[in-house]
Amino acid sequence: MREFARLYDELDATTSTTRKLAALVAYFSSAAPESAAWAVYFLAGGKPRQAVPTKLLRQYATEAAGLDDWLFDECYHAVGDLAETIAHILPPPQQRSDLGLAQWMDERITPMRGATPEVIRAAMLAYWDELEPRERFLLIKLIGGGFRVGVSKLLVTRALGEVAELDSKLIAQRLMGWTDARQRPDAARFAELIAPTTDHEHALRGGQPFPFFLAHPLQAEPASLGPITNWQAEWKYDGIRAQIVRRDGQTWVWSRGEELITERFPEIAAIPLADGTVIDGEILIWRVDGQDDHASFSDLQKRIGRKTLNSKLLAELPAVLVAYDLLEHAGIDLRQSAQSLRRTALESVVAAVASTQLKLSPLIVASDWAALATVRMESRSRAVEGMMLKAVDAHYGVGRTKDVGVWWKWKVDPFSVDAVLIYAQSGHGRRASLYTDYTFAVWDIAADGSRTLVPFAKAYSGLTDAEIALIDARVRKTTIDKFGPVRSVKPSMVFEIGFEGIARSPRHKAGIAVRFPRMLRIRDDKPIEEADTLQTLIGLLT
Repeated sequence: MREFARLYDELDATTSTTRKLAALVAYFSSAAPESAAWAVYFLAGGKPRQAVPTKLLRQYATEAAGLDDWLFDECYHAVGDLAETIAHILPPPQQRSDLGLAQWMDERITPMRGATPEVIRAAMLAYWDELEPRERFLLIKLIGGGFRVGVSKLLVTRALGEVAELDSKLIAQRLMGWTDARQRPDAARFAELIAPTTDHEHALRGGQPFPFFLAHPLQAEPASLGPITNWQAEWKYDGIRAQIVRRDGQTWVWSRGEELITERFPEIAAIPLADGTVIDGEILIWRVDGQDDHASFSDLQKRIGRKTLNSKLLAELPAVLVAYDLLEHAGIDLRQSAQSLRRTALESVVAAVASTQLKLSPLIVASDWAALATVRMESRSRAVEGMMLKAVDAHYGVGRTKDVGVWWKWKVDPFSVDAVLIYAQSGHGRRASLYTDYTFAVWDIAADGSRTLVPFAKAYSGLTDAEIALIDARVRKTTIDKFGPVRSVKPSMVFEIGFEGIARSPRHKAGIAVRFPRMLRIRDDKPIEEADTLQTLIGLLT
């Protein structure tokens, strides 16, 4: 635990990719294999399940520190993070623990899940007495299910590649499925992850998916890409990127986040693919009102996370897979074939399957870039995000790379409105002492002309560190009330908020929900009275 806590600190203390990579390499070079396995799981995006309710953690920490509840509340409000608050209010440890991360996970943390409050209390008091503040902080994050750190899976892959002296693409392939909670990390799995490659290695194992090939955002004019005949254009749908894997008489459906979602989309898992087939595509809800087209993302959200599916829901919100690419056919890895050849093979597979749940992503044909740009203007009316441009000779790469060809995402400009900041909450990690997470509102104009600010979006991305520091200072000066870690501020700051999509939502106070909201810029040039209205947002609905 001590070594992993030190790594966490090093990763959280810097934004330098070089320093993060060096810290990761140093850790994986010396960590015990069983602990390294757990570290890979967490750093690659695996989520720890909550073992102890935060209410109990707070109660036992307050008792151990001998604090009154009001004083703990003041400390928490000042710090803004429960784990950090507890880590610092506890008395200095009287013992010392040399247990590794794996022992903590297997022998201490996991057994607390479902234990009685008495057992949990005794365990927590004993564990806290063995750990320094930064180790306590990490323990609480792992126990409370709130672990996250600023490191990408790509960087973890590079570090493991350096340690194992293997191509990072091979490591990326072996890492697929690592964050599936159904497989517990252990020393044997880590040994397989960094084992030397052999001429006989066959990466296509069971339901293991391939690493997803990701697109780069197109910033330049598309004409800079050369002749349009060298490119394949498709619509960029707003759904769930997924792979359907058919091997050994079984079918697996994986999301891009490496979550196994087979049971959540049984109609897609039932697509009658031949063994040795892997298709990359987008999961969408298909309309049942007679129009042969996809429904909005808000309809897909009604299926996301639903583990219990009844016949009524399946009938009202049928899911389909819009196929983009064929990665494996008849057990043969096609990723090194050209995009055009994979497309031809994909068309044959989709036609042979003839399933209503498997639809071919249509190609967009245009004589030149200007004509394609004209078609792209239909994106909003088609409820898509723009276009995908794929080099016809591109291989299927690993992650966001350009060494085997390239995919570009040519998205339409985001929706945007000017909104008023009304709430602020502190961030996490190195930003735990700053107010970085904001709630924005627009004006709702009543029939009598009266105006009320109605919250419609939360955003935390889009500002520079300097801008965040500026807003943090303003938040502290204009606070009018506090609700735990949240501050209510005097409406005085206007921001331009961008978002990818908008839909009606009875769950939100404004009656609408926006997708991927982010701050585009601070509008110091605009008074709050000139911020946009709820009626403006409603007008964006299609």
